[in-house]
Amino acid sequence: MSGDENKGQRASEVAEFNLRSSVEERYKKIREHAETYPYLWASYIVVYGGLGVYLTYRWTKLRRTEARVRVLQERLRKLAEAEEAAHTIDKSQSVGSMDKSQNR
Repeated sequence: MSGDENKGQRASEVAEFNLRSSVEERYKKIREHAETYPYLWASYIVVYGGLGVYLTYRWTKLRRTEARVRVLQERLRKLAEAEEAAHTIDKSQSVGSMDKSQNR
């Protein structure tokens, strides 16, 4: 049983080592390329950084607009409910006064 556990543990260690070494190797290649072509990488940073800033700005502005719309919709809903309630009261009063005048 311990032999099987050892094999499983060694396999996971080997897989972890392979993953780690491949990540390190990829990092070294990217770093070497960045050191070789610094202006290219600076342009990437400027372009994609600027795009990220712009998208963040637009997202924030969209969220603020949505919040304002929600507030306005709530105010409109309350106003419509109040108007409807007032209209219902007026109808019931006018119907009541018509009934009284017809009963005379």
